[in-house]
Parts: sequence; structure tokens; C-alpha cells
Amino acid sequence: MIKYLPLRTGSVVGIAALSLILATSTRSAMALPSYARQTGLACSGCHYTPPELNPAGRLFKLLAYTQKLDNSTVPAAPPDKQRPALQMLQTLPLGAWFETSMTSTKKAQPGSQNASFEFPQDISLFLAGAWSDHLGSFLQVTYNAQDDHFGMDNTDIRYARKFKVQDKDLIVGLSMNNNPTVEDVWMTLPNWGYPFVAPDSAPTPAASAIVQGALAQDVAGFGGYTMWDNHLYGNVTLYRSDHMGSPQPNAGTGASYNISGLAPYWRVAYQESGRTNVFEAGMYGMHMSSFPGAVSGLTDDYTDIGPDFEYDRTIGRDVLSVRGMYVHETSNLNASAAAGTAGFVNHHLSSANANVEYHYGNRISGAVGWFLTSGTADATLYAPASVSGSANGSPRSEGFSGNFSYWPLQNVDISFQYNGYNRFNGGNTNYDGSGRNAADNDTSYLLIRYIF
Repeated sequence: MIKYLPLRTGSVVGIAALSLILATSTRSAMALPSYARQTGLACSGCHYTPPELNPAGRLFKLLAYTQKLDNSTVPAAPPDKQRPALQMLQTLPLGAWFETSMTSTKKAQPGSQNASFEFPQDISLFLAGAWSDHLGSFLQVTYNAQDDHFGMDNTDIRYARKFKVQDKDLIVGLSMNNNPTVEDVWMTLPNWGYPFVAPDSAPTPAASAIVQGALAQDVAGFGGYTMWDNHLYGNVTLYRSDHMGSPQPNAGTGASYNISGLAPYWRVAYQESGRTNVFEAGMYGMHMSSFPGAVSGLTDDYTDIGPDFEYDRTIGRDVLSVRGMYVHETSNLNASAAAGTAGFVNHHLSSANANVEYHYGNRISGAVGWFLTSGTADATLYAPASVSGSANGSPRSEGFSGNFSYWPLQNVDISFQYNGYNRFNGGNTNYDGSGRNAADNDTSYLLIRYIF
């Protein structure tokens, strides 16, 4: 399901979920039956526990989701031709999941019943797997019970080839996708990062950087990537606004972000793999100029940059994972300041988190995480409002999360998560100006997911 709310206080920088902490719904990264049918492998062939990719799963994604067994390949070419006249899959790469959940906050949100039971929370349909020898997809369409309709979710269609250069493997690929960071193969960046499930009815902090999900499913991107010798990875993708459900060509009306020109996203990473250890360290970033609510005039400009790391250690049949990320955003809100939705032009925002997870075989995993967001206080941008607002204009939020997942079968997940807040939207007590405390938003979340 779509991970972040693309909303902002006023018309620009405003309210989106805090990266990797809470989200509008559960994650889209999962072991899918269509991949299992295509490869002939169990989910554990590509995952420690879903959705965390192991080295084989990363390679599967880098090669455009096209690796397969001999009995599931596309038709072979005639002996006198290099390629068949028509390439058709023997089975369609289809999958689905069904999710139901219960969410409870320490204190009920004003005027609402606590302990929300959603049956279903959402249903997703997937076109995921090989389309031909070098072309494949992860394409998700999701029914959201709160909106009561299907909508386009995370999509990544890619073409990839592998070459030998000086006896080293070189993977070169192209990706079309609709969410910056969805193309990544590690479990650190916003789209795929911890926690891997999240409620869609609990309050979430008001501030996040652009790269942390504000553009999810609202843009169209085309880019290229490469992996050299299973060590050095690079990716550049260029994005344009693509407001789903809105008429084209884009008039910009009612949209918080309308990209001026192209918005480049970039990523570099180095990976070192051993018999029992895998370590990755990298950098990523994005720059965007945007017209809020229009397609001309003054722009709001954002530049995001930050490091990440992931360490996985195999201990017998178990795996210990340690992950972390940081992003710093500088923004010049010329359009918002002129429109009165920001108090002044120059802002900055920083977000960090770290988490430790232990996978006990491929059935049980437990994780704990810490998160922090801080930045420029602006009483106009982060205005007082019941539950969602800030009494002092500060975007600072911090806290911890814990998650336990049990997979009785490799396509059935039972997860429990707890999120606690030391500070929420700038305060510990009466943070919203309406008497609500940060700890009132502490959230218990139970999810059951069936994948088929």
C-alpha cells in the first residue's frame, strides 16, 4: 500500500509521514507468489524474512526480475534465428495480498473510537515478474478500504543486461518508476526501509523531506543504473509530475508539487560481501523545483542529501541486520512565502533513524528502531491544529519503535508493532496547542497478511 501521505502544512513543505517510522499504510515490498512460481524458489530464496532482501534477492531485482528456471522460460528461438518471432510467458506473473489490521493509540483521537479494526485494511494486486528475457516488473494496484477504491501503487518496470568486462560482472539497467527510492535494492531508503509494516489510521509527525515519500505515486521517472563486480552501484533517475486521477496535460491546480523541468534523483553505494557478512554504505539525494498549485510563477526549491548503511551477518540459520539512514534537506520556499503559507523563505530539515533486527530462521523476526526529525521552526508552516499541528511551530519529533513478525507459512505474516514518542511536532506536552501530549500518540498495531 502507498506508504506516505503526500501532504504538507499550507501548500508545500507540510504533512507527510516521518520517513521509515510511521506511514499511511503497510509496505509494498514483499515476497510475491509470481516471483516464486517464476524462479521455482521458496520466499526464503530471496528474503531473510520478507520483505528484507538477501544477496540473491538484490541480484534478482538488479536483473529486472527476470531470472527463471528452464521450465518457465519464454519460448526458445528457432535454430536459424537469434530471437523468436514472439515472446510469450507460459504463465502470467500475477499475485495478490489481503491485509487486515487493528490499530490503537494510547489516547483516542478527538471525536473518534479507538482500537480501529479494518477488514480489510487493503488488498493489492501485482503484475510482478519477467515479461521477456531482459524485461520485468514490480507493478502494484491497491484497494484502500478508507478511500474505498483501487489506485496505482508502487511501480518499477525495468530492463537489464549483464556483461563480462575484464572478467568482472557488469549489470546495466533502465528503470521506469513512480516513486523516488522504489528502485533501490537495500532496505535502508524511505520506500523499503524499516519498519516494514505501519498503520494507516494513527497520527504521524508533520515534517519529512521530499525524498521521504512526498512524491510517491505522484511522479513518473525514467533512469538508469549499474552494478560493477557486485560492489559498486550507481543510479540516476529523472522525474516529472504525473498526478494520477487528474486530467492531462497537467494544469497544476490543487497539487502541492508541480515539478519545474526535471527533478533528478541519484544514488551511489558500495557493497562488500563475504561468506557470512554483507555490508553496504552509500549516499543518495534529490533536487526539485516546484510550483505549488500552479505550473508557472515562483517556485519552491528543495535539495536532499544523506548517507545510509546496512550490515547483515549470518549466524548459522539466523541473520542479524543493522541499518541506518540520514537525510538533510535545504529548501527555499519563495512561492510559499509569497503566498503566506510559509513564514519566511529559507528552511532546513534533518531526519535520521537506526534499527537492529534479528531473523530467527525464516519464520520469526524482531526489530527495534530509533528515529529523529528536526529542523527550522516556522509557526506558519507548522501551525497549531488539534492532533496534527504544532503549538510552537517546530517540526521536531523523536521516539522508538519495536516490531515482531511471525510467518507460520511463507505466505502468511502476523506482525505486531509498537511506536512510542518522546516528542511529537515540537513538544512533549500539549504539543498541538489543544492539550494532546506526544505519548498520547503511542501506537499498538496488529497486522495479518495473506499472500497468494
